[in-house]
Formats: sequence, structure tokens, C-alpha cells
Amino acid sequence: MTVSILIFLPVVAALVVLFLKNETAKYGALAFALAELAITGYFLSKFVPNAREQFTVVAPWLNRAGIYFNAGIDGISMIMVILTTLLVPLIILSTYKHQYKNASVFYALILFMQAGLLVVFTALDGFLFYVGWEVALIPIYFISALWGGENRIKVTIKFFIYTFAGSLFMLLGIIYLHMQDPASTYDLSHFYDLHLDAQHQSWIFWAFFLAFAIKMPIFPFHTWQPDTYTEAPAAGTMLLSGIMLKMGIYGVIRWLIPIAPLGVKEWGLTALTISVLGIVYASVIAFKQKDGKRLVAYSSIAHVGLIAAALFSFYNPFSGFIWSSKALQGALIQMLNHGINVVGLFFIWDIISRRLKTRELDQLGGIAKVAPKFAIAFLIIVLGTVALPLTNGFIGEFLLLNAVFQYNIWYAAVAGLTIIFGAVYMLRMYKAVMQGETNALTSTFTDISGSETLVLGIICLLIIAIGIYPQPILHLSDAAVSQLINSVQSNFKSVK
Repeated sequence: MTVSILIFLPVVAALVVLFLKNETAKYGALAFALAELAITGYFLSKFVPNAREQFTVVAPWLNRAGIYFNAGIDGISMIMVILTTLLVPLIILSTYKHQYKNASVFYALILFMQAGLLVVFTALDGFLFYVGWEVALIPIYFISALWGGENRIKVTIKFFIYTFAGSLFMLLGIIYLHMQDPASTYDLSHFYDLHLDAQHQSWIFWAFFLAFAIKMPIFPFHTWQPDTYTEAPAAGTMLLSGIMLKMGIYGVIRWLIPIAPLGVKEWGLTALTISVLGIVYASVIAFKQKDGKRLVAYSSIAHVGLIAAALFSFYNPFSGFIWSSKALQGALIQMLNHGINVVGLFFIWDIISRRLKTRELDQLGGIAKVAPKFAIAFLIIVLGTVALPLTNGFIGEFLLLNAVFQYNIWYAAVAGLTIIFGAVYMLRMYKAVMQGETNALTSTFTDISGSETLVLGIICLLIIAIGIYPQPILHLSDAAVSQLINSVQSNFKSVK
């Protein structure tokens, strides 16, 4: 069995779901999403946590252009595949209390987007990677534009322009690398072996960095994000924040740094600086938010900024090459943790908004008195988000801060503000919503039930389980991370 089944099953599923009606569409979508998760479970049971790609498929696609359908899974991609196939069924299940017009189209788009995301996370060919990158964009554009809020068209067009423009720079970079390859292929391993000089690697750095920085997003390329997250329907926001932004981080790990280490040496400090500035900026803006969903959107920028800062803690002028497994392992496990936590937070706000028709913090209060199960789930998710020890967020943020600390203690001190600020604005948010006395609005709030309990229960269980015992996840990627670091270090020295 190859990775092709993971990629093409959601495409087939999307076509099938298009012909299902009303309630049947969401049940069919969930069934297919669970089948995809079961296949991932099978791959995981057969996966050998070494450095090589497994379950690979290599098939001619456009032979004369040197393009192959070349995909596979190693320890790095496995974590991203788990993230995608785990969150999609949770996101679909979280929509069960909603009624969508043209539900079959809505759920088909989610499944089609899943296929694009899996292409990105498994592609070993540059052209295939670009195709997956764009394929994942199209469904979320329509999900946001057709089922979003009042200002959805204006906001979604801005989002599309930003991300599509960044993608064009990346495409130019991929074509340039193809032209430099003596074999005239788009093979990722060939790109790793090009050993371009520092000037050309700097151009490649910016071609890829712009696309990835917009997608994550990091400051100052973030301006599309808060509005898009706010206006998109809840499921769209979860897809964007839980999975799609990880495309940018994954791209930095798999494509940018290994292909252009000298470019990262030249410009990594710039990327690191704006990532750290973005942490402080997003945290300060989050303090001022009155809309709960918007507050979570800004908190996401701050958390992603820390991941980016650790990845770009790559080369210190005094210490030389310092890229370590702490940076990569921290980024990988934190991508998984952030996806789980942020989907939980946006689902919390979807429940509040659906029941009370508001997300304004000053209109809420006392919900814990009337909804104790909801209050416990909300608290666990908040604690995971603020990286309380023995929750999933702790190990990732510890490894990330350790990596930045190795680069520079002052950068680490500023980057560490994401934990302090995050604890303050998240706990203040929880207090405003859940504690105090109920009012005329919140006294009518009903506790979670059915699919809501199941989704939040699974999320809370994952937060606690990963927090207590993260080793299995770290073990999955350990060998692949070590090989990647050794490969980058070797390439770095050979063209230094």
C-alpha cells in the first residue's frame, strides 16, 4: 500500500459526497474522513521510525518536463499526516449542530482540501508540492466566500490575493531550481544536492520565504489572517488555523532550509527578528480584543511566531551552525499541539456564538455556573494553549525556547513573552466568559451534549495524553530530523 491511497481517497470521497443530500452528506463525509484516519493508523502501525521515506509512489506524470508523481512519508511527514487525518474528522463532527445550505458542496470541499493538504505534506517532487499548495487553497476560498460572515467576500479576496501572490514567488523558485538540476527534474533530493552559491541561495530563500511567511503567517505578512479567521465559518477557521498554516512551517523545514542553507545564514536573522517582533505585536493586540474569536486569531500568530523563531535560530555568527533537533522536534510536536488546541478554542467560540449570537467578552460571564462540562473542557484547552506543564503545549514550547536560547539569550527572553502574555490574555478571556454571575443572556446557555461532548472530549484527552507522555511522537520523527540536520550541515559546509 502506498501513500497514493491517502491522497486520492479524499478526492473520490469528495465526488461521492457531492451527490449526497442534506444530513446524508455530513454522515458520508465523516465516514470517509474516519476511513482516512484508519488508513493513517495502518501506515503508523507499519511505519519504521528511521530516516528513509516509506509507502512511496513514483509514477511518470509529465515525463518530458521531468515531472513525476513522487510522494512518500518519513518521520517528519508522518506527524503532518497524523495532524491532517486526525483533525479533519473532528472538524466535520464539530459542524453537526449547524445547518448548511448546499451541505454536500460544503463537505465535499473539506474533503478535497484534505487531499491538497496531504499532497503538500508527502510530496517529494517540487511541481507536485506546488500543485498541492494551490489545490489546498481553492476549497478554503469557496468555503469562506460562500458560508462566511457579512464581510466574507472582501476578506476572502484579500486572503486569496495574499496567498496566491506568495505562491507565485515559490513557483519561480521551483522553476529556477529545476533549471539548475543537471537531470532536469523537480526531485526534492536533487534540489538538496545542487549546492548553489550564497547569492543564488539568497534569491531562493526569498522566493520560498515569502510564500511560507504569508501562509503561516508571521509579522508583517499576517494582515489577512485575523479578518479571514473571524469571517470564515467555524469549520473554515479550524481548517485554516489547525492545518493549513502548518503548510508554511512544514515548507520551511522540508524545502527552504535544506535547499538554501546559505540563504538562511544570510537572511535568517531578519526572519528570526520579525518572528520575535510578531510574538510581541500579536500578544499586545490580543490583549485589546473584545471579540473572542479574534483574540484567538491573534494568539495563533504569537504561537506560530515562536515556532518560526526557533526554526530560524540556524546560524550564530559567533557559534556557527547551531540548528539542532530541539528546534525541529519542538516545531513538529508544536505544530501538532497547536492544531489540536486552536481547533478546540475555535470550536469553543463556535458553541458560544451559536447559542448566544455574540462573541463579545463584555456581554458574557457566569457560564460555568450553568454549563459545568463546557467549563471544564474550556479550561483544559486554555491550559494546554498556555503551556501548563503536563499539557501538550508545554513540551513543544520548552523545546522551541531552548532552541532560541542557544542562539541568543535576549531573543529567547523576548520570545518567552508568548508564554507570559498568552497566560494573561487567555486566562482573562476564560474569566470574562466563564466566571462571575450570569446575566440575562448567559443564564440561557445550555451545557454541551452529543457531538459537542465527543469533539471536546477527544481534544481534552489528546491535550492531557500528549502532555504526560510526548515520547512516541518525538520518537516518530527523531531519525528523520537527525538525518535532515546532518544533510543541511554537510551542504552548508560544502558551499561555505
